[in-house]
Amino acid sequence: MPHQPRSTSQLELNALFASVQQHFRDVIVPLWQGPGWNADMALPYEALDAAHHPLPPQRYRAMACARQLYVFSGLIGQLAGAEERAAALFRSLQQHFHDAEHGGWFYSIDSQGTPLDRSKDLYTHAFILFACAHYWDKVREPLVESVLNATLEVIAQRFTTNDGLYEACLDQEWSSLNTGPLQNPLMHLAEAFLATLAVRADAPVQRALEQLCSAMHRRFIDPEHDVLMEKPLGAVDNWFEPGHQFEWYFLLESSPLLRGSPLHASLDRAFAFTEQRGVDESSGAVRAMLTLDGQSKDATQRIWAQAEYLRALTLRPDSEAAVMRQLQALLQHSLHAHGWYECRDEKGEVSRRDMPSTTPYHLATCYRGLADYLAD
Repeated sequence: MPHQPRSTSQLELNALFASVQQHFRDVIVPLWQGPGWNADMALPYEALDAAHHPLPPQRYRAMACARQLYVFSGLIGQLAGAEERAAALFRSLQQHFHDAEHGGWFYSIDSQGTPLDRSKDLYTHAFILFACAHYWDKVREPLVESVLNATLEVIAQRFTTNDGLYEACLDQEWSSLNTGPLQNPLMHLAEAFLATLAVRADAPVQRALEQLCSAMHRRFIDPEHDVLMEKPLGAVDNWFEPGHQFEWYFLLESSPLLRGSPLHASLDRAFAFTEQRGVDESSGAVRAMLTLDGQSKDATQRIWAQAEYLRALTLRPDSEAAVMRQLQALLQHSLHAHGWYECRDEKGEVSRRDMPSTTPYHLATCYRGLADYLAD
């Protein structure tokens, strides 16, 4: 039975969402099919300027390649050329970034394709796992699943610590760089584990995900405010980021496996505090970095944080008005006819006009959450 709109306001919300989806399809995606694509390297450029010219390439990152693989995987069957582009990105991950000698994937290559930063970071490997899970779900090719399995094996064998957490970065040969665990790579690893479990039953991955979330609650949650810190508790110069609070909240709330866990309960309790301290009431802008006493470490308003707040609101109770407000804010303040504004400063003035190849991932995940919300 077709979905019946609940109210006039939802009709307005549907129309607004249709406009941002069309903007994504007609404006943003073509940037990376055309001027943002280096056909010789079969890789996206790191960023385009406001006139759609590639910024002079100094590096290409495996993480950026993987994020674009996710975006184009999601468009297979909906957009002409998406399957071919996803296949090219998948091949490039292996061709340019895989370390045939030591295993795993390099962080970056230079403009000529030579390994540049040879370190092995968890953030990169999490995104490769995430992208391969989504791509394999669409194509079911054995080679894609073999790369997914190889990534899982590397993460389990190389990055794990003895407390359910994972090192943020290791050197090329897998020896320690003493980085310890950091929040952001661990969040994207949880996201990648969830993506894997969405496409196949996998008991070891489920166990690793549950252990990871338990360890995050134990090591990263501030006991007074229930916010998730960026570094483990007790670390010098620690802070929290509202955008990451909202991102974690969505992952936990949307997962039947994780909903109701201690980590989810903390992020649920902290939601109002995060909004109060981290969201500008008049504009809906999300502040970048805060100390626990509410002092701003960085008041930059980044489009990815706006998208994560909007996505999180779709899972809050009685959220229709808030979702509408934030979707309007995204459209008015972050999107424009020729692309998007990556950052505004604390006064709301545009502070970055370049458009990184990594940002469409955040918009794609946000719009996927909105689509699910409107389909309920």
